[in-house]
Amino acid sequence: MNDARKITVDLEKPDIGAWRRGNRGVDYVHTIEGRDTGPHLVVNALMHGNELSGAIAVLELLEQPIAIARGRLTLTFANVAAFETFDPAEPNASRFLDEDMNRLWSTEALESADRTIEKERARLLAPIFAEADRLVDLHSMQSFSPALTLCGLRDRGRRFARDLGHPPLVVADAGHAGGTRLIDWGPFADPAGPKTAILVEAGQHWARATADMARTCLLHALRAAGLADAVAIEPRLPVIDAAPQRFVEVTHAVTVESTAFAFDHYFEGMEVIEKAGTRIAMDGERPVTTPYDRCVLIMPSNRLDPGQTAIRVGRFVEPPA
Repeated sequence: MNDARKITVDLEKPDIGAWRRGNRGVDYVHTIEGRDTGPHLVVNALMHGNELSGAIAVLELLEQPIAIARGRLTLTFANVAAFETFDPAEPNASRFLDEDMNRLWSTEALESADRTIEKERARLLAPIFAEADRLVDLHSMQSFSPALTLCGLRDRGRRFARDLGHPPLVVADAGHAGGTRLIDWGPFADPAGPKTAILVEAGQHWARATADMARTCLLHALRAAGLADAVAIEPRLPVIDAAPQRFVEVTHAVTVESTAFAFDHYFEGMEVIEKAGTRIAMDGERPVTTPYDRCVLIMPSNRLDPGQTAIRVGRFVEPPA
């Protein structure tokens, strides 16, 4: 098991019920028009029902809005049905109800005949998300790995993550074998297209610092996307530890193949393994080893069922120009 640190629920579940009726014809979707024309930024929370920090940040902005100078801002709460079942005594149980909503962002999944709770909600949200010029999907993590941004494989994703300036780690990867993430969905993954989506993993699911990172990234997204000037967001920014950004390119995602996957040691993430061929886990009878020297371990998971991503590995690269 990769669970050496005790996990407690230090965040309170926010009450978002007053914001059910939005202004876009879809529950929990709110669009705010700026004074002048400009890009459309969408910020999403609750892709997973037990990830409270993004919902806290989005709710605070709805309750205490910042004037949008240019463009449009849309704020969304995705898997509210799962979120409504959140119980701090069983905090992992409300990640989803029928299936992981962040594995459904493909034409095949969205147009299938399946009528799961998550697919039905994704179908309602897809036209809203497709409008975005920039999209930030606010998440959190099981482990105490440092906060990071997943920016996909496109240079425009790396640049948007750089422009946010937070979190201090930016990871470029291709996603999961088990399904397509929102940031990898067609409008955002088109090599020649202009649309950009990034996923912020703000920290451990229920740590107080994670909510502060989510607030920070949401506010900086307004600036980076051109909707608000720095002077408008600065009074609202939490005090967090700032560090220079580092960029990692994922080369391998380790997918669980057996029912007996186990890490050799407790890993939080961002450990650098100096030597190629170092064993880090066993997947049944198969050893999992580092593919090269100075290999960076990223986002080790506790969900070690077949088909799930156990861990990503990558190497440090130069930031985008």
